Amino acid sequence: MFLRNSWYVAARSAEVGRKLLGRIVLSEPVVLYRREDGTPVALEDRCCHRQLPLSMGTLEGDKLRCGYHGLKFDASGTCVEIPGQTAIPPQARVRAYPLVERYRWLWIWMGDPAQADAALIPNWWWAEHPEWAFTQPEQIHVQCNYQLVSDNVLDVTHLAYVHASSIGASSITEFPATVEREARLVRLTRWILDRPPPPLYKKAGGFTGNVDRWQIVEHVPPCFSVNFAGCKDAARKIDLMAFSAPTPETERTTHYFFGFVRNFGLRDAEVDAIFSGDMVRVFKEDIPVLEAQQRSLELKPGAPAIDIKVDAAPLAARRMLHAMLAQETNSGSDPC
Repeated sequence: MFLRNSWYVAARSAEVGRKLLGRIVLSEPVVLYRREDGTPVALEDRCCHRQLPLSMGTLEGDKLRCGYHGLKFDASGTCVEIPGQTAIPPQARVRAYPLVERYRWLWIWMGDPAQADAALIPNWWWAEHPEWAFTQPEQIHVQCNYQLVSDNVLDVTHLAYVHASSIGASSITEFPATVEREARLVRLTRWILDRPPPPLYKKAGGFTGNVDRWQIVEHVPPCFSVNFAGCKDAARKIDLMAFSAPTPETERTTHYFFGFVRNFGLRDAEVDAIFSGDMVRVFKEDIPVLEAQQRSLELKPGAPAIDIKVDAAPLAARRMLHAMLAQETNSGSDPC
């Protein structure tokens, strides 16, 4: 179900400090914290003795003590102390996960640590560039499978219906989209020419007439998407991007991490409010739809369904992910 040899967003940087944070990632319990020097740590959130979550324990310096029988673990997951005995069994350890802090997120590798190449983290450099403003809202916990989130991001025609009052417009379906496939990427491109801007873009850019608008989504399996969007007329242009990183919690639930970058209104409080308020509300408009889909799928698994033209990009992304899952399974490598 999950591609394990991949990076996933485990948390926002701001969430993780000296207080233990327990989180489920790919149906595995993980505990996150920072050492005294600020370095983030991710360990299996399950003591090797009697399975109590380590997130119910305490930090002592850089070490984590279990709250049940007091076993103490260092940042590598090795047990370094068992109260009441001097001998420590060699198997007294918990798993430590590779962790990288980038773009104000903590990225975790759930598979084979030997394959944890930081170069495989999506190159979302705009989030750290001084000529772009980055807005990072709190993640949303969604009661649906993470692939439904990726399908939704790759199907921008739904904007005309789900987001009609914000970033949607009926003109979207007038213009065809193209879908391109590369070795590890699916790209959807649509241009909407000489049409009124949707309400939120009109507000953000101050447009008074028709605009040319673009919708370009680049998706990298298992779950990373960038939605390049914007509008322009003869006098002005706005460029913005939405990052989507829906991390599977379980097969039925998702930690939906997302963020926005823009190259206009960098020090404008009114524009900041659009992205920290209005755009977040846009993303939340999708949640009832996604959760209702999940409920329908669970109520009647295997119910008849059809595909239409707008499904080309989501289907291409799913096929690419399934091929990667098959390759990982056939490799026979044990990620643990």
